[in-house]
Amino acid sequence: MVARYAALRVRARRSYNGTVDDRLLIRITADALNAQEATDFVGDPGAGGTCVFLGTVRDHSQAGAVTGLRYEAWEELAEKRLREIATEMFERWPTKKVALLHRTGPLEIGDVSVVVACSAPHRAEAFEACRHGIERLKEDVPIWKKEALVSGEAHWVMGS
Repeated sequence: MVARYAALRVRARRSYNGTVDDRLLIRITADALNAQEATDFVGDPGAGGTCVFLGTVRDHSQAGAVTGLRYEAWEELAEKRLREIATEMFERWPTKKVALLHRTGPLEIGDVSVVVACSAPHRAEAFEACRHGIERLKEDVPIWKKEALVSGEAHWVMGS
């Protein structure tokens, strides 16, 4: 029974660490994100517009100067939420393909922390769907950010 459960967990982990199907790529990873991979994935001959959002680590926040971030995720629930967001994007706009990628672990200033990419027949649809994707991701996906400040303090940032 334990071996069977372990095999199911391995299979489940693969689903959020790569291509879910031919229209959706989801990844939650400690590895560096590759915007070109997302752009290549969402490419589609029926798309007249492709939109890519990159979230990067900045050097400041409301709390002060930042030296870096650390992201942690509840991976199983995060994967479920990312699928739900992609479903919304497919249902509300005629999106062709969607990629939702997020980093975990320590990140330095300038590192890419999140990639949201999608393609659609027209630019307005691609922009709207992409904006929806990042806004929903920030609102509803259980990924938490801890800021390290120049002062030596570190604190968790909620709902950002």
